[in-house]
Amino acid sequence: MGDSAGASRAYLVSDGDVLLPGPASQGPWGPTISGHVVGGILARALEQLGGAPGFVPARLTVDLLRPTAITSLEVRTTIRRDGRRIRLVDAELIQNDTVVSRASAMFLRRGEHPAGDIWSSPVTMPPLPPDPGPLPDDLMMFVWGYGGQGESGGAMAFTEWHDATGPKYAWIRQVRALVDGEATSPFVTVAMAADAASATSHWGTGGLRYINADYTLTLAREPVGDYIGLAATSHNSNDGIACGAVAVFDAHGQIGNAITVGLVNPAESFHPRA
Repeated sequence: MGDSAGASRAYLVSDGDVLLPGPASQGPWGPTISGHVVGGILARALEQLGGAPGFVPARLTVDLLRPTAITSLEVRTTIRRDGRRIRLVDAELIQNDTVVSRASAMFLRRGEHPAGDIWSSPVTMPPLPPDPGPLPDDLMMFVWGYGGQGESGGAMAFTEWHDATGPKYAWIRQVRALVDGEATSPFVTVAMAADAASATSHWGTGGLRYINADYTLTLAREPVGDYIGLAATSHNSNDGIACGAVAVFDAHGQIGNAITVGLVNPAESFHPRA
């Protein structure tokens, strides 16, 4: 890891075709890159190749195949389909000539919106968090969680969910750039937040016992503003395998959904950075 990565507040520094992760990129499951940073890296590459005026990034699927070391990495992208209304793009994250994660994204062209109403199960997010004031320099991201009967927590409030048995909600705001010197796009911002679908849907009274193996984000539109909201809508688990779902929001309302699959992991292996 180069000195520039260590000195930057961003998760990563770009050095040509190579990305250098800094200390802030470490996740809660050990000395590896956090899943939300991995998802952001892949979403950024997919958007750079597949994004275009008039198209919406309507679906992102991220497969977290192997632990990603905090060392240099590269991304390889391929266009699978480039049609008039549909673009499908694949990406692979490479370390030491090995694919450690992969993703695909579907970009759809906007069109005339049809008339009529369609039923949908209503989901309501709690209010946006209050101004938290100055935040610690080493904070990975700002999370304001609600659990149980709607009581609120604070920054990185995932850690407050141990006693909450009811539905869980989280407002997430990124407090550092993904790549040094680059503005993080709305699509990359929501892609990073969607990794927390696992924590939001799988956190129980015993803490977070499932490490996510993948997640899929679907969007009707891109988010507006800094905050991404996640509202848990379901959790199912059996024999150490869990699947969960959340509704995804911005400050103006629901914009999509995310689903995730997880594998049971020892409780002592999870170390959230509060």
